[in-house]
Amino acid sequence: MGEISVIKKNALEHHIPIMKDEGIDFICQYIREHSVKKVLEIGSAVGYSAICFASCAKDVTVVTLERDENLFEQARENIAQMGLENQIEIRNEDALEAEVEGLFDIIFIDAAKSQYQKFFEKYERNLAFDGIIITDNLSFHGMVENPGLTKNRNTKQLVRKIRNYIEFLKNNEEFDTVFYSLGDGISVSKRKSKGEH
Repeated sequence: MGEISVIKKNALEHHIPIMKDEGIDFICQYIREHSVKKVLEIGSAVGYSAICFASCAKDVTVVTLERDENLFEQARENIAQMGLENQIEIRNEDALEAEVEGLFDIIFIDAAKSQYQKFFEKYERNLAFDGIIITDNLSFHGMVENPGLTKNRNTKQLVRKIRNYIEFLKNNEEFDTVFYSLGDGISVSKRKSKGEH
């Protein structure tokens, strides 16, 4: 068995974005409290969050998609080092093109921020009846609430897309979304029951 703290340290040293502790703790607590069995993760990076989720319980399985080949290889190695190959299936695919079968208790979106809405709309069909879709980085280092922090044009465009995504969640007829200021800002979206439409 490897050490999760080493994976975290390496990611931070190499400036690879991984989920903040508060956000990870929040999701892991949800997994344990709701006996979550299946997680779909959009954006593996080095596999840190998938490893945290799979470590919550022996019967938790994670399917995680990573487009970047270099990150995919690092994640695969990390998963193997932690002895979690049986619980985590990692795929080197673009999430917008991948075909994923089955239903998941949690769909976790933590990939290209400019594509959040497309990810949500593509994968909501893979959400189990009472499952949730969690999105990370909705604060984007405070820039979403305070656009004055953004200097360059690309970042401004990205912040605008995140704000649009937040509006999309707020106005979504099918889902109720709760926003939390944990970590770098996360949302939890759950399907409305039939009577609420």
